[in-house]
Amino acid sequence: MPALYLTVTMTGAAVMILELLGTRIIGPFYGVSLYVWSSLIAVTLIALAVGYFLGGYLADRYPVVRLAHVILASALTTVDIPFLHGPILRATDSLGLRAGAFTSALLLFALPLTALAMVGPYVIKRATRDLSGVGTIAGSVYAISTVGSVAGTLLLGFFLLPLFGTRTIIFSLSLLLTGLAVVIAWYDRPAGVPHRPFWSVLVFSLFIGGGAVSGFAATSTSVKGFKVQSEAESLYGWVRVVDDESRGYRLMLSDASVISAVDLKQGTSVLGYQQVLGLLPLLRPHASKALLIGLGGGHVARDLKSKSIVTDTIEIDPAVAEAARQFFHFGPTGQFLVGDARYEIKRLTSHYDFIIHDCFTGGSEPTHLLSQEMLSELRALLNDRGILALNYVGFTTGEGSDAVRAIHHTLRSLFPQVRVFTTSKDEFTDFVFLASEETVQLDPARQDHRIRWLLDHEPRIVSDDSFIITDDYNPLESLQVRKAETYRKHFLERIAFELLLR
Repeated sequence: MPALYLTVTMTGAAVMILELLGTRIIGPFYGVSLYVWSSLIAVTLIALAVGYFLGGYLADRYPVVRLAHVILASALTTVDIPFLHGPILRATDSLGLRAGAFTSALLLFALPLTALAMVGPYVIKRATRDLSGVGTIAGSVYAISTVGSVAGTLLLGFFLLPLFGTRTIIFSLSLLLTGLAVVIAWYDRPAGVPHRPFWSVLVFSLFIGGGAVSGFAATSTSVKGFKVQSEAESLYGWVRVVDDESRGYRLMLSDASVISAVDLKQGTSVLGYQQVLGLLPLLRPHASKALLIGLGGGHVARDLKSKSIVTDTIEIDPAVAEAARQFFHFGPTGQFLVGDARYEIKRLTSHYDFIIHDCFTGGSEPTHLLSQEMLSELRALLNDRGILALNYVGFTTGEGSDAVRAIHHTLRSLFPQVRVFTTSKDEFTDFVFLASEETVQLDPARQDHRIRWLLDHEPRIVSDDSFIITDDYNPLESLQVRKAETYRKHFLERIAFELLLR
């Protein structure tokens, strides 16, 4: 009995490890959004339902299919995931964000999760000696399996992911399940019966082990025209520094998002919105202190430093912070906090002339950073003439433009003065919102071409009929589908598809 309970503990942990790792496998392509999480949770629940039924059915009617075979099937379908995810993601791309995320999750994870779910009914069948105790046995098995799931969740999030990459964890999990199947097959062999079932399990185990070892040994595929300078996997994403050799750019990628791009010859950012942010000192010439939320490569902080502005920085991902230091020559000029902005801003005691909110990632923003409550906290950190600058990628018209209007309306609910500038006159562009207690004045009579350029890129936004984004009501995720799909299309036009694969 203890061996059977240990089995359901391990397989319960494996279920949650696979579900959580799904965001690391699908996320770099479809973005880590509510749709990816919903797809993975739905696929997990479907697989559990099918696995519970199928496991009970086979355990009752087909004794030739034993517990070791079921666990071996889970190991086999787990070890295949890193090899199949590239072709599957490419094949599902045409389905769009929601259908593509769900279909890829279904194709990659349904089989291993179904096999793992089948373990429970098999263990109940093995552990039940008479009908009077079947309820207790069934309850105990599912309770222990759930405890294993909790342990797997905490083990992955608190220890494994910070130390090892996704591929390493998946291949190690497949080897662990394979070893479990071999042990169960050995102890499960009927007395006086030839050991053929055990040897068949052992042979298949060798195939699985070979696949896992080859996956461990595989090196990153070289991509023509791109040179990977570094890569690191953190709790928040897969961060790489890549040189685009044809354009002479150095890029920082976080999953499927370009969060920094610099011209290696000029040493300047090629992201248009950062050039707009670099004009902030024109609006408040006496500014001396800024807060930057979202570091990227640190170019905004470097530009402000050149204007003698000390910048405190908040960056959620330590891998991004390290890459900015090592490959983009970023050096903090003020406080450098690593953590989620909603938490970290509560630790700040300074007041700022500029607060720059730059948290775009992979076609969407972390929407909890755009609520009225969050922006109100930032307003409280501004000096009397301070400016909150918020970058948001969106559409000027059509589906998705209502998200831009909602952000505009939310800012107007807090600030008497809000102006908006775009980096281009295309339908899909960067919007830079400037909000302040005092007028953000641009004098068209000035001969500074930068002022004239800004005035030429100031759209008229009417948001009176929009809604205010709050922690309680925040539908931005559903309003960013078109944006995420458009961003991924532009991304793949400039970045090789292979760079999205682990």
